[in-house]
Amino acid sequence: MPVRAHRLTIAGLLLSLSLAGCADEPAAVNSSEEVFPVQTMTVQPGNMVQTLSAIGTVRYRRETPLGFTSAGKVARVRFEEGDTVRQGALLAALDTTSVGADLSIAEAERSRAQADFERIKQLYAEGWITKARYEAAEATAKGATARVAQAGFASGTAQLYAPSNGVVLTRNVQPGQVIAAGTPALILGEADDGFVFRAPVIDRNASRLRIGMPAQISLPALGNAPVTATISEIDGRANQATGAFTVQFKLPSATGLKSGQIGTASIALPAAEDGSLQIPASAIFGLRTGEALVYIVDPKTSRVETRNVAVERLTDGFVIVTGGLKQGDMLVVKGAEKLRTGAKVRTSRAAN
Repeated sequence: MPVRAHRLTIAGLLLSLSLAGCADEPAAVNSSEEVFPVQTMTVQPGNMVQTLSAIGTVRYRRETPLGFTSAGKVARVRFEEGDTVRQGALLAALDTTSVGADLSIAEAERSRAQADFERIKQLYAEGWITKARYEAAEATAKGATARVAQAGFASGTAQLYAPSNGVVLTRNVQPGQVIAAGTPALILGEADDGFVFRAPVIDRNASRLRIGMPAQISLPALGNAPVTATISEIDGRANQATGAFTVQFKLPSATGLKSGQIGTASIALPAAEDGSLQIPASAIFGLRTGEALVYIVDPKTSRVETRNVAVERLTDGFVIVTGGLKQGDMLVVKGAEKLRTGAKVRTSRAAN
């Protein structure tokens, strides 16, 4: 046999053996494909609960302005801002020289008018004067009596007393200062009625709040643990400047609470009737006006696909979407930064 023919025969035999070996062995698997670890959440009605956050301040439930009912010169002020006072304590007083003189003048005028009325009353009974003269004298006497009561009230209210236990929040006057009637001299935080937390909430969210709803109030001044509170009041009218409604939360008694402390209220809102859905902000990428992208895992293949979602608004740590997701979708909420469409993943459930 020629050498060339012999070589071709050997090559054909080797090729046949190679093909036979391949037929007996399984197909080779691409073991180099990377599998990405991700955390997921399943889209379901329970995810529709939204958390509303609102920044506000601690206040006494009653912060009462106190002022004098008549103008006068301030004689003394007994307390400074921040001082604790007991109910009935004298806070400030006017110089009573002027109001005392007014009372004396009023009393003297009342005595004169009453004496004149008694004389005219006797003359009227005897028929010496007309009924009109009698009625005029009677009116004068009654007016003089009313002025005594008025001057007596002014004299009696020339001192300011604490209506309850509390703290002096603001002091607006100094001894020797002349103050107008009704001008707040002091503002008292009434401790007997406790503290509240007040926060502005936009109308869209305020309409979903109800009296008695629970909330968690985080106050950095008191540490990391939040304080449990309940909604006690919601303004009936929005602030004309901001358009927001002030929501008031009743706080439990706690050491360290002070008027003016800043904090954040977190309220769990019920599912919106418009079908909007709250998802973690970490789930989205490619954010544009009104829309963004998310990754959805196919549970059969463990591969991800890209899904476009409609974004209504962003909140602290969350995104409100109104379309693009349906119940049962497995949404990637952590680990999406290394993914691409079709990537294979290993899933674990995200912590709530």
